[in-house]
Amino acid sequence: MSDLFRVFSTEGPLAGSVPGYRMRPQQLEMALRIAEAFENNKVFVAEAGTGTGKTFAYLAPALLSGGKVIISTGTKTLQDQLFQRDLPMVRDALRAGASIALLKGRANYVCPYHLERALTEGRLHSRAEAGHLRTIARFAKATKSGDKADLSAVPEDSGAWIQATSTRDNCLGQDCPNVKGCFVLNARREALVADVVVVNHHLFFADVMLRDEGLGELLPACNAVIFDEAHQLPEVAGLFFGESVGTAQLLELSRDARNEGIASAKDYPPLQDAARGLEKAARDLRLAVGAENARLPYAQVANDPDFRQAIAGVEAALAELARHLESQAARAEGLENCRSRTAEISLRLKRWQVDSSVATSESNAASEVYVRWLEVFSHALSLNMTPLSVADIFQRQLEGHPRAWIFTSATLAIGKDFSHYCGELGLAEAATGQWGSPFDYQANALLYCPQDMPDPNTPSYNDAVVEAAWPAIRAAKGRAFVLCTSLRAMRHIHQCIAERITAENLEMPLLLQGEGSKSELLARFRRLGNAVLVASQSFWEGVDVRGEALSLVVIDKLPFAPPDDPVLAARIEHLRKAGRNPFFEYQLPRAVISMKQGAGRLIRDERDRGVLMVCDPRMVNKPYGKRIWQSLPPMRRTREIGEVEAFFVAEGLVPAVGSVVLNCGGESGVDVPDENKSSMDS
Repeated sequence: MSDLFRVFSTEGPLAGSVPGYRMRPQQLEMALRIAEAFENNKVFVAEAGTGTGKTFAYLAPALLSGGKVIISTGTKTLQDQLFQRDLPMVRDALRAGASIALLKGRANYVCPYHLERALTEGRLHSRAEAGHLRTIARFAKATKSGDKADLSAVPEDSGAWIQATSTRDNCLGQDCPNVKGCFVLNARREALVADVVVVNHHLFFADVMLRDEGLGELLPACNAVIFDEAHQLPEVAGLFFGESVGTAQLLELSRDARNEGIASAKDYPPLQDAARGLEKAARDLRLAVGAENARLPYAQVANDPDFRQAIAGVEAALAELARHLESQAARAEGLENCRSRTAEISLRLKRWQVDSSVATSESNAASEVYVRWLEVFSHALSLNMTPLSVADIFQRQLEGHPRAWIFTSATLAIGKDFSHYCGELGLAEAATGQWGSPFDYQANALLYCPQDMPDPNTPSYNDAVVEAAWPAIRAAKGRAFVLCTSLRAMRHIHQCIAERITAENLEMPLLLQGEGSKSELLARFRRLGNAVLVASQSFWEGVDVRGEALSLVVIDKLPFAPPDDPVLAARIEHLRKAGRNPFFEYQLPRAVISMKQGAGRLIRDERDRGVLMVCDPRMVNKPYGKRIWQSLPPMRRTREIGEVEAFFVAEGLVPAVGSVVLNCGGESGVDVPDENKSSMDS
């Protein structure tokens, strides 16, 4: 551990090699605790505020440990950043000899087998996609990695990628005729011999926990696992410890069966007819549910005759396809793969229709209870089974070979309490540590909650949000994120702001989530410098805009999950039956963590300044509001728009002391001057 004092010192290797490096006591303390967990094979949960430098705090101990380390991130963006920038930078600074590897899910790599099939079949939706496929084919011949992130010429959402990559279902594995040129297997081989392997949470759960793919070989030899952006783990774990079958899988199976039939059973037309029959049945299933962009409980469709008929139609189409694949499967590996997938999907569909809402043992543990629900998209539908709790399942994965497990994020605790997060993942014995941001929030940030806002459930609430937020947006001269808790609110608020900009003839670009990819919108937002971006859930986290381009973050409502969400409703009911308080034990902690993520978009650098505006009056007039604002960074607080306007006019000056501040627990509307008290005490 003594090495870490030298590494992070003002005269150490990081200071000498990393531009702009500053010694931060929080960073060193966190690194020491992580190194201790490494040495003793312990579970350690660490919350580190923005600017702490948590990435270097875990990379240095990982590289100096001398063992094999898996680092799992919440997003592919951070995964690429770690592998391409941060890991090489720290490794070079420390002169560590550790080898590193990047491993993604197979859908991120070109599949030579499916690319060849797609080029032969030529079934694409447009000329643009056909051109994209040809571009991918040229890339496949020149690339070493096969990683689609290296081919910016083809948009990530192009349908050509679906044709040119494989999935867990349609990968032929060692039976593939193109196995020697497989980019996925090459990436796995590099990962097996590397000292530090960077993956993402989805891959970790799909491959390590379920032992579906190559990562299962990595874990036994691994000395430590580090989860960055660990606040996402409970939701991701629920996804992978559950089960789903959807129209997208059915359509993919239909497409693959057609392509394999053309390649290996051209003389057997009934297979093509059966594949087309499954495609029609899948589309009929989506049309049988009238909702769109919704999550529905099973009970809502259980007795619907159209839905039941559509499910029966899918079952019949799967049986018909299976019958023809059985007769042809021996002719090619691809046909055999389609046959086994058809059988597996049929089983999943049967399991989904069996009532698993009660536990299978006398313990009636939540981890044994699965919720059946549907998710409906514009053109697709999925049937899901999700465990009510992943704690027991996840805890079992931590047992076995001794190793260190590190969980870190900027948002894990409620105040100073980690019990909610540790309880969700079954980390009862975990040590915890918390380090606040080194940024000067008192000087550089203001928390504003406007007065006289109506109840969030009133029909006119979104109009009231715009009415309250517009003076702040105007004072900030744009440079704002408006983060909404629903797509409906997002669209309405965007329209109202557009009308205001037009009415006042302002040169203020207005962007809307969905008008382009997330990366494209962020690039435009940064480039424009005075834009307003109205967005929903996907912009609440994982977004980093530094400098004056983002000086105001407006949040329309406290981010409570809708109580009619089928999984949430089932968890609430289960907690109530157990005599527990679902609001304070589950709903409020989840909302606090989401709120901290949204607020974290504002101050990303020690030179950043800005205002966080929370429109929801419940943060002030509900007793639980105090728990929410106390979990936010220690900003000055106000309820006066004049203070917000003064903040932006000041151009670097701190707003005047003695202002009217947010009354978060006291009886009066005026608090004592902030230099006389901590902005986070009651």
